[in-house]
Amino acid sequence: MDDRRTYLRQRVLKTGSIRFNRAAGISCTVRNLSEGGACLEVASPFGIPDSFTLIIESEDVLRPCRVAWSNSSRMGVAFV
Repeated sequence: MDDRRTYLRQRVLKTGSIRFNRAAGISCTVRNLSEGGACLEVASPFGIPDSFTLIIESEDVLRPCRVAWSNSSRMGVAFV
């Protein structure tokens, strides 16, 4: 499902963390957010698995995600 057509996205600028395998988080910036997913800005998508947990501490958000698309500095994720 393409959540860009299903859910209204809200532009945001929030600090986030990508967590997987109980390791320390990879910092990211949440650029937009919807009920179905988010757009994340990262230094590099290399080494980030297809599934992970997105944490936005300022909002007490902890959401399991899967990567829908990525390029050199951004990735779209769907909440699962």
